[in-house]
Amino acid sequence: MLAKIYGSAVQGVQAYPVTIEVGIGAGKDSTIVGLPDPAVKESMFRMDTAVKQSGFQMPRQRVIVNLAPADIRKEGSAYDLPIAIGVLLASGQILTDLIPDYIIMGELSLDGSLRPIKGVLPIAIEARDKFKGFILPKENAGEAAIVSGLDVIGVESLAQAADFLEGRIQIEPLVKDTRDIFFSNLNNYEADFSHVQGQENIKRALEIAAAGGHNAIMIGPPGAGKTMLARRLPSILPPLDLRESLETTKIHSVAGKLSRQEGLVTTRPFRAPHHTVSDVALVGGGNMPQPGEISLAHNGVLFLDELPEFKRAVLEVLRQPLEERRIAISRARFTVEFPASFMLIASMNPCPCGYYNHPEKECVCPPGAVQRYLNRISGPLLDRIDLHVEVTPVSFDKIANQQRNESSEKIRERVIAARQRQTLRFAENEGIFSNAMMPSPMVPEVCQIGEAGLKLLKTAMQRLGLSARAYDRILKVSRTIADLAGSDEIRTEHLAEAIQYRSLDRENWAG
Repeated sequence: MLAKIYGSAVQGVQAYPVTIEVGIGAGKDSTIVGLPDPAVKESMFRMDTAVKQSGFQMPRQRVIVNLAPADIRKEGSAYDLPIAIGVLLASGQILTDLIPDYIIMGELSLDGSLRPIKGVLPIAIEARDKFKGFILPKENAGEAAIVSGLDVIGVESLAQAADFLEGRIQIEPLVKDTRDIFFSNLNNYEADFSHVQGQENIKRALEIAAAGGHNAIMIGPPGAGKTMLARRLPSILPPLDLRESLETTKIHSVAGKLSRQEGLVTTRPFRAPHHTVSDVALVGGGNMPQPGEISLAHNGVLFLDELPEFKRAVLEVLRQPLEERRIAISRARFTVEFPASFMLIASMNPCPCGYYNHPEKECVCPPGAVQRYLNRISGPLLDRIDLHVEVTPVSFDKIANQQRNESSEKIRERVIAARQRQTLRFAENEGIFSNAMMPSPMVPEVCQIGEAGLKLLKTAMQRLGLSARAYDRILKVSRTIADLAGSDEIRTEHLAEAIQYRSLDRENWAG
């Protein structure tokens, strides 16, 4: 007898329908075909015990499982449940007419209970238009219930799934109000700028970065507060809209890093990989490519602490996604794309000992060490960072000051207003949402500075020894500063403030 069950395969953040065909015939050696990976092949061993523990019998004949289409690789343990249901159907141990209405996925434990799986959200989105419902582990039901128009049936075991399909028990579909979840948890950040004493110039720089979507690097000695400030940046970014939230949730679902409680990412991600991270862990990859840190930071912030300590090869792979805001991972038979639109925030010590240009402590690095330390960051990568911010230690008086500082909410209001101006400005330019996204040919038109501004910029570049690559960056940042001020024109004071954020471009910075 032949049974057909419907499941799904996930490549990148997209799901594709898979038909699980189970046939029972003469012979002894059971097998799974259709490009299964080792985890799928092991389903036979898990299923054998799980079926018996659930009160059923494994057929003594040969079981052939085909995962169609056979040219798409199937990976993971989520095929356990549909294969087991298929075996029970093919062997006549259960009878049901509901199979065509449901997509079924889940990992079996040896006792027949179900374990949670990855990639549920993209599977549910794909299933909504083709199936009535989705039978899956109960722990994943909240994630799938985000998708409206789909009956989400959470089950705890193989036996319970079989009872539901045969009509012996009724399970009410789980229903969630996605908008209610979204708005009730929006902007729920623990870290707030009101807790930061002093560092007003750094707060201002990060406000500019948030307002224009600019990448930034903070340079300062150990203990100056670089990491603390970076962790508060998501709290002043514009709130996620529902489209961005679902897009971000899909990535975290595929990576298996989604919270089981809410099932929806409602705050902007903040990812801070250690400097020992590999290039695959950073950008994604593997035999069946999984999203890396840059994709997990999509619509949020990627923070690289101690930037020069990262391997050169790891940093270089950032160049393409910083420009294209996506990462393509190619394999012999397919290419997977993951979105990677993030703000890069980096920090570094000014030198190996950390005290170059420190107001109180003396740098003990040998001659040339400062420049060699800076040279660990390539010019092309540095070229993609708009703001260079010098961080100095906070004095004791400011640390001890108990005065309440400006909250993230107040700063975020100004950032949102500036972003709204940019939304109107780039309304006719598809794929451009902020000043930082402007391509170079658009900069002269959008960032006009007049004769006085040109004279100021020329003088600054000559006297400070700024490199040519700083020109466009200064104009983009000055446009953002003008937007924060509510000005249609870029005035000289906006340009002057933007110029000071190019420290590492100065030829004499490490002199």
